[in-house]
Amino acid sequence: MTEPLNQCGVSSTRNASGSLSLSRAILYATLLAGALDATDGVVFFGLHGLNPIQVLQYIASGLLGAQSFRGGLATAGVGVLVHFAIAFVVAGIYLLASRRIPTLRSQWVILGLAYGAAVSAVMNLAILPLTAVAQSHITTAALLNGVIGHALFVGLPIAFFANKVEEAA
Repeated sequence: MTEPLNQCGVSSTRNASGSLSLSRAILYATLLAGALDATDGVVFFGLHGLNPIQVLQYIASGLLGAQSFRGGLATAGVGVLVHFAIAFVVAGIYLLASRRIPTLRSQWVILGLAYGAAVSAVMNLAILPLTAVAQSHITTAALLNGVIGHALFVGLPIAFFANKVEEAA
């Protein structure tokens, strides 16, 4: 039996009930949360004097240290890859957990917002100190942007896609 094609001749990613497969949901959540979070970072830090390349190089500095700021577009590209790899892990954790904890789907708005805020806290308090990122003082504005931005632009879209995953068989 073949999968039905849409008007463009491409197979549908949704089943008859309108839900997504787990793998598609993780992919879409990764791409949306990653893009929204990156945009938030570029805008916020752009307002504080950094250009988009520098923001992406900062992300790469978690692996490469200070030399990432001397690597031009190549290290900015590493920053993009690292950023979306983190988004993939963060999306995967929530979406996989939502298969075993139905409340993550039924209460997706509030729990998605809380998850995003928790991701911000874990990144800043546990992950970043273990990386090669230069330690610096976080301003109140950066803290608030991180928590609110991650709640709205990371946790909420990920939880939205968790709510769209087809029921486990």
